[in-house]
Amino acid sequence: MEMNDSKKYGLIFLFAFLGAAIIIGTVVFPFWNLIRADVYEEVEIMLNERGMCYVDTSDNIPKTIDNCEYQIGDTVTIKYGEGLAYATIVSP
Repeated sequence: MEMNDSKKYGLIFLFAFLGAAIIIGTVVFPFWNLIRADVYEEVEIMLNERGMCYVDTSDNIPKTIDNCEYQIGDTVTIKYGEGLAYATIVSP
C-alpha cells in the first residue's frame, strides 16, 4: 500500500503537532503542577456559622469547612490542597 503526498504531509503534520504538544506539555506547563500537595494541619475553629466553619492556617489563607459540627475554640486536624480556600476535617 503506497501513500500519496497528501497522506504523507498529513502524517508529518500530525507527528509534528503531537511532538510540539508533548514538548509544551512537559516544559512549559508540567502536568505535575496540576496535582496539589495535601497539607495536614492542626487548627482552631475560629467561627462556626450554621454548619460552616472558618479556620486560619499557616499559609495565611482562611479555610472554609462544610458540614462542621465543632464549636468555636475546638482544635481539629484538617486537610487542604496547597493554595486552596477550603478544607476537610480529618480528625478532631
